Amino acid sequence: MSSTSSDVVVESAPAAPAPPRALPSGLAAFLVFLSSGAVLVLETVSLRLVGPYVGVTLQVTSSVIGMALAAIAYGAWLGGWLADRRDPRTMLAPALVLAGIATALTLPVVRYAGEMLRGGAAGGVLVLTAIAVLVPAGLLAGITPLVVKLQLADLRRTGQVVGRLSGIGTLGGITATLVTGFVLVAALSSTAIVLGLAAVLGVTGLALGAYLRRRAGAELPGPGRIRAALAVLGLAGAGLSAVAPNPCDVETAYHCARVEVDPQWDQGRYLYLNSAQHSYVDLADPTHLKYAYVQWIGLVADLAAPKGQRLDALHLGGGGFTVPRYLAATRPGSDNLVFELDGGLVDLDRRELGVRTGPQLRARVGDARVLLDAEPTDSRDLIVGDAFGHLVVPWHLATREMVAEVRRVLRPGGIYVQNVIDLPPDRFIRSELATVATEFRHVAAIAPPGAIAGKYGANFLIVASDTPLPLTGILAGLRGLPEEAGLLYGDEFTRYVGDALVLTDDHAPVDQLLATA
Repeated sequence: MSSTSSDVVVESAPAAPAPPRALPSGLAAFLVFLSSGAVLVLETVSLRLVGPYVGVTLQVTSSVIGMALAAIAYGAWLGGWLADRRDPRTMLAPALVLAGIATALTLPVVRYAGEMLRGGAAGGVLVLTAIAVLVPAGLLAGITPLVVKLQLADLRRTGQVVGRLSGIGTLGGITATLVTGFVLVAALSSTAIVLGLAAVLGVTGLALGAYLRRRAGAELPGPGRIRAALAVLGLAGAGLSAVAPNPCDVETAYHCARVEVDPQWDQGRYLYLNSAQHSYVDLADPTHLKYAYVQWIGLVADLAAPKGQRLDALHLGGGGFTVPRYLAATRPGSDNLVFELDGGLVDLDRRELGVRTGPQLRARVGDARVLLDAEPTDSRDLIVGDAFGHLVVPWHLATREMVAEVRRVLRPGGIYVQNVIDLPPDRFIRSELATVATEFRHVAAIAPPGAIAGKYGANFLIVASDTPLPLTGILAGLRGLPEEAGLLYGDEFTRYVGDALVLTDDHAPVDQLLATA
């Protein structure tokens, strides 16, 4: 019996390639902190970039937040998808550099597009905010999953790694939001913030690329043509930023402000806030009131007390200080106290609009509602409400609780006037009239007849008091003004207001009421 034998050769399967080496823990944390924080800087500054073109309303704010969240969602998804298909080390540095370039390009693209999308139409708001946020924020959001992939060398520590980096990213966003809102916006222009952020991202990306290549040796390809292409894009972005139209002469903490000389009168000055014509000031004649609604305020003020008699007046919103200057000039000895949220605007008024503060004209910087709470009861003869965020009365200055505070500060027989802008179907002005009427026994409204009829948008002036209004004097005064205006009072006022919503601190949908049907 014989037997045979044979040798069986078993080939071992090729070893799986070693996973890319993890980043040092500190570097990984820094990249996540920086990229997450940069997204929130972009989100905050985007409101200032788009504001001059579409205003700063609830819809604009919501659109910016929504676009930033969309960028984070899609950027994180795409970054995770790429991290599973390519070595994340090859993508981290280019993503940072591209994010820097996209950030720099945001300035000229928003400014050129903004000129074409001026106004507050919903479509324009969405397009402009998408242009401002989506691409750079999406690129930055993709960095965190790339870093997480590199750090997941031990599956037993997955939860710890992901949780730690997620927490660091959130801390980066919180830090960036607070620093931008409290420090950067107050100290720097939007241009400086955006270009500074772009430079930080670009330099960080280049430094990271050099570091990773040295660390990996031959494992990572050199930059080759990619670096040249990125350099060209960066130069193009810088060039476009330099020549892009800038709608601001001065950027304050709240406004993009511009002052223009009246071509018809070299002493006249127009004040633009966020590209909306806000005030007209005659440097030579403070009694020159150009706009119709300001003439109405002047008319009511002149009827509030005999001509020349001093008045204790409180102004909620300063703008160009047109009405306070008028009262100081026509009623010597009057006390005009102006509450203005924007200290930078007060400085601009002093510098370019001839505002001189002193005993008859004082300016206090802060929120009008907060400052009003500290005013003594029965201390003012006239209160003028003329505060706006773009073309919208801030909601907390339009509620019943706010009107109650106004009534508390007014002396018996004092008059409250409030400037409101509305468009057909005039839901906001009706609601505001209903709101004021809950606190004052006598309320009327001045507006162009066509605006009262709902044919077009315009300024409305609410006039309110606890004692009967000088309606005969108002009607006679309106007939003497250049532009026709009507007066709503009595039964006509009641029919106009109808069952309009009374605004309260609990429910004041001002932006929605202003939206056209």
